[in-house]
Amino acid sequence: MSAPLVSTDDEQRLHPWSWLFVLQQQIQQLLLPLVALLVFGSRRQEENLFYQWAPLIVVVALVATALLQYLTYRYRISTDRLIIRSGIFERTRREIPFARIHNVVVHQSLLHRLFGVAELRLESAAGDKPEAQMRVLKLAQALELEQLIRQRGDVTAGEGDAPPPNDELLALRLPELVRLGLISNRAMVVVAAAIGALYQMLPRDITENFIEQQGKQAVGYASQLHLGTTTLVASGVALLVTVLLLMWLMSIGLAIVQYHGFRLSEADQRLTVERGLLTRLRSSVARRRIQAWTLREGALHRLFGRRQLRVDIASGGGNEEKQGRALKELAPLATPDACDGLLQHLLPQLQWPPSQWHAVSTRGWWRLCLPALVVTSALAALLTYETGPWGLLPLLWLPWSAFKAHRQVTRMAYNIDAQRVAVRGGWWNRWWRIAELDKLQALRLDRSPLDRRFGTATLTLDTAGALGAPALQLRFLEEQRARELMEQLGREMARRKLRW
Repeated sequence: MSAPLVSTDDEQRLHPWSWLFVLQQQIQQLLLPLVALLVFGSRRQEENLFYQWAPLIVVVALVATALLQYLTYRYRISTDRLIIRSGIFERTRREIPFARIHNVVVHQSLLHRLFGVAELRLESAAGDKPEAQMRVLKLAQALELEQLIRQRGDVTAGEGDAPPPNDELLALRLPELVRLGLISNRAMVVVAAAIGALYQMLPRDITENFIEQQGKQAVGYASQLHLGTTTLVASGVALLVTVLLLMWLMSIGLAIVQYHGFRLSEADQRLTVERGLLTRLRSSVARRRIQAWTLREGALHRLFGRRQLRVDIASGGGNEEKQGRALKELAPLATPDACDGLLQHLLPQLQWPPSQWHAVSTRGWWRLCLPALVVTSALAALLTYETGPWGLLPLLWLPWSAFKAHRQVTRMAYNIDAQRVAVRGGWWNRWWRIAELDKLQALRLDRSPLDRRFGTATLTLDTAGALGAPALQLRFLEEQRARELMEQLGREMARRKLRW
């Protein structure tokens, strides 16, 4: 039997090449100032040596800092905690109990994979940053340390120390990734963000002049061809179809890069997700840390017969979530039966879907279309002032907005049993939210002026770390019913122990 890669006795260092990855991150953060120094310095007179040597001085300082961080970083594994010593001038000792580690992330970029190393992030239930970020370890060592933290954390939490086999719950093959790309249309978001960034970075007059010149050239080129109306319309449609096809192809490519090799597995009461083509992410969370469950189903999801299952976990790492590293998606795309099966497996006492949904009050349904009414009316007034009667065209949106609001209210419903509370909503884009009663930590009853006018109220349920959208709340409840539910749930919360 080979010796373990992770020692639990002595202090250990990170991988010898860890300073290189710290240096890479530092250079990425200072890339623009360095480029500015190089360009600015090259235009200075030769006698001004500061601008010639400044970039080199900065790089040397970064290399020295990265090496000092490597030399001063130590970690040791005790029986129930991870102990980390770090710091160059100000020495820091950090002790992280295994039972407080809620999420373990093994991150591998393309450069990590070339060197056979990985970055390990340990997240707790609070804060925007990981409790520990071990940059970097050998891949085998990172995986072994991850497993050790899992086992000892679960033993401390009273979940036993005999892990069952690693069972695969869901895997996404290439056809599913293609469907995911078509449904998500991620390329549209990326292109819109890139256009917005360029518009903010470039001077406005240059941007406007470029758009105006390109528009004039396109109109001039079209007028020289002497095309008829039918041909122009057909050309416009063909151009639009081509752009859409390119967007779909780009979206499929982005989905493949992000979710290639997606695998959801369960072992030792923990869920683990692995995914990524170039950058591999392996993120795990204990099932007890999951605070709320969300099913989503848009119009395109229904067209392809698919749904999405997401979770909210009791973990910080707001920056991690923005960068797509936090464990949020248990099923980025799956059939409704597969999503229901996952819920039934992970919440065995849950009857899903519920046999009966309780509807909410439909009085004042038009309140949902008030924002559209205000915005559309203001836009129509502005356009009418500028262009005349044609500016009233935006008002044609109001009937659709009213129809959608009525459908949304009629679909709102809730179900509460001895263990769970479930809420559903949406119409065009449908959603379901589920939370265990043991995870509720606060209740709030709100009544707006319109609620008082129609005799309704909104009951909001708060769980630790459940920050997902839509909010876990029961809207348009009859006031008396809302107060009864608040009292009922309050009694349940008082006699139950909070689990998070």
